[in-house]
Amino acid sequence: MMSQKRYIDYKNKDINSCPKVPESIMTASRCELTDIQMKIDGYLPSDLYGHVFMVTPVGTVDSGGLPFANGDSLLCGDGMIYRLDFDCQDEVKLTTRIAKPPDYYADKATRPGSKYDKYRFRNHGITRFSLSLGVRNQLNTAFLPMKFSQDSQERLLVTYDAGRPYEIDTQTLEVVTPIGTNQEWQSELNGYNTPFPTFLSAAHPAFDPHTQKMFTVNYGRSLANFIDAIPFIYDLEQIPQEIDEFLTALGSFLRINFLKDIFDLFSQSCQSLLQIYVKFLEKLTNLKIEDFVYLISWDGTGALERWKLVLPNGVPLPINQSMHQIGITRDYVVLMDTAFSTGLEQVLNNPFPENKKFETQLRNLLEGTVSPDSAIYIVRRADLKAGQFPAYDDQEVEVLVKKVVLPLETAHFLVDYDNPQGNITLNAAHICGMNVAEWVRQYDVSAYNPQNPVPSYVYGMENNPTDIGRVGRYVVNGETGDILSSHVISDAECTWGVELFAYPERNPKTGQPLERLEDIYWSSFGLWKDLMTKFIVDMYKDYKYRQVPLSKVLNLANKGIPAYLFRLHASPTEALEILDRYKFPPGHITSSPQFIPRRDGEKPTDGYIVCTVWHENKNEFWLFDANYLSKGPKCKLFHPSLDFGFTLHTAWLPTIGNRQASYCIDVREDYKESVREASQKHPDIKNLFEQEIYPHFN
Repeated sequence: MMSQKRYIDYKNKDINSCPKVPESIMTASRCELTDIQMKIDGYLPSDLYGHVFMVTPVGTVDSGGLPFANGDSLLCGDGMIYRLDFDCQDEVKLTTRIAKPPDYYADKATRPGSKYDKYRFRNHGITRFSLSLGVRNQLNTAFLPMKFSQDSQERLLVTYDAGRPYEIDTQTLEVVTPIGTNQEWQSELNGYNTPFPTFLSAAHPAFDPHTQKMFTVNYGRSLANFIDAIPFIYDLEQIPQEIDEFLTALGSFLRINFLKDIFDLFSQSCQSLLQIYVKFLEKLTNLKIEDFVYLISWDGTGALERWKLVLPNGVPLPINQSMHQIGITRDYVVLMDTAFSTGLEQVLNNPFPENKKFETQLRNLLEGTVSPDSAIYIVRRADLKAGQFPAYDDQEVEVLVKKVVLPLETAHFLVDYDNPQGNITLNAAHICGMNVAEWVRQYDVSAYNPQNPVPSYVYGMENNPTDIGRVGRYVVNGETGDILSSHVISDAECTWGVELFAYPERNPKTGQPLERLEDIYWSSFGLWKDLMTKFIVDMYKDYKYRQVPLSKVLNLANKGIPAYLFRLHASPTEALEILDRYKFPPGHITSSPQFIPRRDGEKPTDGYIVCTVWHENKNEFWLFDANYLSKGPKCKLFHPSLDFGFTLHTAWLPTIGNRQASYCIDVREDYKESVREASQKHPDIKNLFEQEIYPHFN
């Protein structure tokens, strides 16, 4: 714990020296808009074209928008898709739609006071969970444009870390179909039979336009990987009544009725004893809830093909946090255990969302830092032959991976498609001393004076980084795993909380995809005093790769460091340099940069960057010339009806249209077996699907 003296040192600082976090980033409307004409402040370039897509959580069917009344994370909630249309001269139009897969309608039908409210979903961290129905696929994180050889136009997926990706109609923005049936995906917990299983995947799948293949992952974590959280629950003096229902559900995860008694017996035991018990239990019952990672490939029309990934010693690949993103090169697939946790872990760390006192105790016991290192796993594409088609019950096919460890934690990375001599170039943004799956709680207190609570208007917001971020470019040999070179830089202004990216994707002269990334645009979060909590400071006081002393970070946050948009350039010698930057005014936050190519451009950076900006009670889209960020925005787009929260990832398409592809999963057939199994215990679940879900997908 940090000493009391440090808090006293900062107690008398000028509390008004740092700008406030703009309250507009904390609010979001669930109202869907159609073709509203955006107001334009400034000059709208005449060579803009195409359509920009953004997505952001906008709360739940219970909350009616954001913020949540109880201070839950802003990153939890249904995804609202925003589409900016630049296809008409001198005007920009906006259309928005909530992504509505089948579990959305289940959530809506089980709201408090409804006929089926006993099956209601509740927020658990950044996930939403029902004991009887499963986990919501909130589709609120990212997109993937794809165009297969048989397609007349580009197709678009919307994604989430804990669910199957869904294809949307780019004209109507309605969800059309999941990619893969329920039977083609494996749940994080086999044996826990709910209609909406936890399918962990990548929020950033990858598409290879050269080979016409989409790649993603389906993974799970073993019993030993997540079970170490449970014994702490029984160490607490006051146990909510909901504990019995929770442990009953956990018992069904394991198909063992006496699990609660075992945990009672071991409640005062050390973690190592529990691990020994888990191994014994698995042997006794022949039950195997193991780590698994399947690499999935899809051709846009047929069944999913997959390969089970294993380490050189034959052990299944373990994922400790998440596979938020993957990368594709000519000869390799690059996977990373990213600095972000999701899935069942969120449920365990917040099992009783209505009991905030208990949540406080549990967070102090269970929550920890993300790994300060980044584990990378490299798969040779030449080994991806004759995979398993789970739709046809084929035998599993195992493929070896090569493990590489990079110092510093990473949430987002990009790889060059070209890999000469088997050398992979990887570009990473390192969010140092920051846990993006954490958020400011109602009971958090200031890092400067623990007697002062944090301001109520930041409940649910991300915490600050507690060290300066870094950006790196690494060259790794795909065959040996050797790190051949690394160039890592930080910037005292630009790299505090480097989070989201944009980049030119095609050569403007040939129209071909770029095989090497020379320019990447990053947005940074900055430092905000209101978001520097005692909890997050205590968590990272011993951060392994600290570059800036914690006392100095606190001092900087007390004054405030603004958000930035900057262009990172890699020279032919792989040296990194920030060539251009824009410093946002005090009290502004930016997110979701997206590159838009300019008509008739000469070089890849000829284009524009559009991003979201919040300040005071305003939220806007700002447009920059990608070659001259420092000159500031060319124009700002806004509308009185526009109210979006913390936007996440983006995509750009040159044209849109009603979906032409024939691939479509039949919803009734997809859920038939899981609904049958769930209805054996809860007969009215069948009626729930018949009356409230299937009619939306006829």
